[in-house]
Amino acid sequence: MTEQTSPLHAALASARPQLPLHPRPIVSIGSGGIVRDAHMPAYRAAGFPVAVAVDQNSEKSQALAADFNIPRATTSIAEAVAFAPRDCIFDVAVPAGALLDVLPQLPDGAAVLLQKPMGNTLAEAEQILALCRSKGMTAAVNFQLRWAPVMIAARSLTTAGVLGELHDMEVKVSVRTPWELWSFLATAPRLEILYHSIHYVDLVRSWFGTPERVYAKTVRNPRTPALAPTKSVIIMDYGEWKRVFITTNHAHTFQGSQHSYVQWEGTTGAMKAVMGVNLDYPIGRPDTLTYAPLDSEWQTLPTTGNWFPEAFIGSMGSLQSFVTGETNDLPTSVEDAIQTMRVVEAAYLSSESGGAAI
Repeated sequence: MTEQTSPLHAALASARPQLPLHPRPIVSIGSGGIVRDAHMPAYRAAGFPVAVAVDQNSEKSQALAADFNIPRATTSIAEAVAFAPRDCIFDVAVPAGALLDVLPQLPDGAAVLLQKPMGNTLAEAEQILALCRSKGMTAAVNFQLRWAPVMIAARSLTTAGVLGELHDMEVKVSVRTPWELWSFLATAPRLEILYHSIHYVDLVRSWFGTPERVYAKTVRNPRTPALAPTKSVIIMDYGEWKRVFITTNHAHTFQGSQHSYVQWEGTTGAMKAVMGVNLDYPIGRPDTLTYAPLDSEWQTLPTTGNWFPEAFIGSMGSLQSFVTGETNDLPTSVEDAIQTMRVVEAAYLSSESGGAAI
């Protein structure tokens, strides 16, 4: 067996996101930094057409339209709906607290990709779920980390059996995150778990399902005293045969010791995916995937692209492929995303209630 025909390389060769044969036009509701830095570059690379850019700030929507050749820019959702093609996808990239204001303005039966988180609380998430159901929407939440190239490759390797039985998954992030880029977070009562670690909670769920219980603590940082907690530890309980945890520190400025990765261990191998975007946000560094067979050296595996922006191709491509009937699977549907929100809520409740007293 040659290297190119080994199960390892065959798995890597098949590691691609689901994409529609005939992409539908997109209406972007929200023209802020994440849309400019990730959504639009991803859609342009994938050949997904964008028909309308919407933002309350007309300068933002007009600038986005000019820079990405979008035919129409507006400050009005009603105008965007009137102009949009009937088969469009609404890409809603607004703060969590605005979702319940935006969704009622969209047509019944619309296809919608919602920016995470799915509301500020579980109660809001349940309202969003009920609203999507009542309007007959095909709705998904943009938990795009699942589609980062290194994550797709990691999944393919595991499916191919090269790691054996998985029993360990850890997420470690120790970086300096520029929270000042998102002005609305300055007054947010919940920050780190709801707006960042939620990505990892959802990623873990995509591997192991919803945990039996959660143990967590999220704390504030004296270097960012005006902000809600920005450091967290989350243990996701899958019984006595799996260790799964997430640990984050967003004010770690000490060069040489910063890190951002997901690591898996199985009975016959291990792998580690570096998430480079966290290491120098928003510019980022390259994502990498390394693999080690049992009792052997680590080796770097070939992957192309990063979490930002390539993963956003996968999240939009997933919804597009579902509504066009090219797949029966919508991994981050609101019906699934509500489970991620339940884990997040449980983490906050655990943090507030505390552990066993000594």
